[in-house]
Amino acid sequence: MGTHYRSPINYSVLHLENAFERIFYIYQTLHDCELVLSQHDPGLQKDSVPPNILNGIKKFHDEFFASMSDDLHIAVVLAALSDPLKTINDLLHTRNRKGKRQAMRIESLAALEKIIREILAVLGLMPTNYSKVLQQLREKALKRAKLTEDQVLQKIEERTAASKAKDYKKYDAVRKDLAAIGIALMDTPEGTSWRPAIPLALQEQQVTAT
Repeated sequence: MGTHYRSPINYSVLHLENAFERIFYIYQTLHDCELVLSQHDPGLQKDSVPPNILNGIKKFHDEFFASMSDDLHIAVVLAALSDPLKTINDLLHTRNRKGKRQAMRIESLAALEKIIREILAVLGLMPTNYSKVLQQLREKALKRAKLTEDQVLQKIEERTAASKAKDYKKYDAVRKDLAAIGIALMDTPEGTSWRPAIPLALQEQQVTAT
């Protein structure tokens, strides 16, 4: 591999964990986007897209072609996904000061999801089913943590109970204990969920390395 690429590919545990967390984030974002789009008339998704979204899509498209022309520099392409994915999450979860969703939200989501899906397909990274691959990634995280999903959900219930009892020490301890083994808790208005994450020790190693 080193004869083709500018430098040897790094298969360290830290880099593999980073890739694992990143791919989960990509597919989870696209899954959430797909769910929202499925609840709206497809005809609406063909309407005009705001200029700022179109500019972002063009920028990503140009970066893709430049990177692929530069010795198939896929790492740069995947890094360039950050902006469109962040925009999707902003459109999915944030509101402006008046509490209203951003203008042309559905049109923007559809356009962003389309370009990302097309690029992932070119790279051979487009799954046939987001839910299935996300479940597979969760199962890998559970196996690494030596826990079952029921055990994680039980921990979440214990943390919720600790919050209601104002036992903030236990509340924080549950999150930290799970983070140590690569299970991140996500608090939302709808409740607490979990996702795979880089184990805490490796996160600290990453900070030290930088």
